[in-house]
Amino acid sequence: MYYSNNDVRVEEMSKPKIGKGELLVRVMASGICGTDVVEWYRRNRVPLVLGHEIAGEVVEIGKSVNQYKQGDRVSASHHVPCGECHYCRMGHDTTCDTLRKTSFDPGGFAEFLRIPAINVEKEGVYLLPKDISFKEATFIEPLACVLRSQRQAEYKKGQTVLIIGSGISGLLHIQLAKARSFGKVIATDINDYRLKMASKFGADLVINAKENVPEKVRKFNDNRPADLVILCTGAKQAIEQAFKSVERGGTILFFASTEEGMSVPLSINEFFWKNEVKLMSSYAANPGEHKEALELIHAKKINVKDMITHCLGLDEIQKGFKLVSEAKESMKVIIEPQK
Repeated sequence: MYYSNNDVRVEEMSKPKIGKGELLVRVMASGICGTDVVEWYRRNRVPLVLGHEIAGEVVEIGKSVNQYKQGDRVSASHHVPCGECHYCRMGHDTTCDTLRKTSFDPGGFAEFLRIPAINVEKEGVYLLPKDISFKEATFIEPLACVLRSQRQAEYKKGQTVLIIGSGISGLLHIQLAKARSFGKVIATDINDYRLKMASKFGADLVINAKENVPEKVRKFNDNRPADLVILCTGAKQAIEQAFKSVERGGTILFFASTEEGMSVPLSINEFFWKNEVKLMSSYAANPGEHKEALELIHAKKINVKDMITHCLGLDEIQKGFKLVSEAKESMKVIIEPQK
């Protein structure tokens, strides 16, 4: 039960009861997402059970559910779009009102969770191949979000991409950019541990963000800025670096949230006029992108196993939140409720 980053308690609650069209899942693994430690985002809704990067076993099946059975190994989307509204028809299904209202009961940091009928009906539950572990399956949701964002950014082969912030999302962006045949892939961070991880997972150049990032990008990239800049951190300095590191006709993709209420000055004439720079964001992912992420992990095109640094039981969840919020020498922290 989440009260704040420094106050995550283990509490007893009743096992969820399922109804028609629903599933009860025994949670075997649930990843702590970077958004789980953004306190301002949920301070008006606490206490609540977090956890949306889940994998587990189906233990109960509601009436009219025919595509799943007890014992099935599954992952699931906590949000699903309706597929019918204006936003869905326009291809912006992650801005759908239904997607923003759907969720698990109670959340992935629990021994059991109920998957609502709409999540089942809208194809938000995914059968896991036997050779994908529950821990690896927790990466399906974050990788799906990365897939969507790079597609939204209309990446092209041969582009130089600058990834600012080398946490989990940054490493997934690095790997996907390499798998999708980008040109040069450059990554930054202020943490030496994360810079080493960025290099390990395929970055052609890593830059300590305390240095002159725009200058180093140009020096490495034939005196040109980056065609695509992906912000995997919401730090103000990082955003300012992005503005100075993007090429004419390029794109800046805002992938991470910022501190509450943050704004940055932007000169329309100097930055936009004549330069055709695009600023864009990406949020969440749809079921199709979850399925594509599962296929990439299954095919070993994206290495998620080696990104896991900590696996903890529910009794150590406070330690897990501390590791993620401090962002020092940890990468993927996974909670195993059955431990």
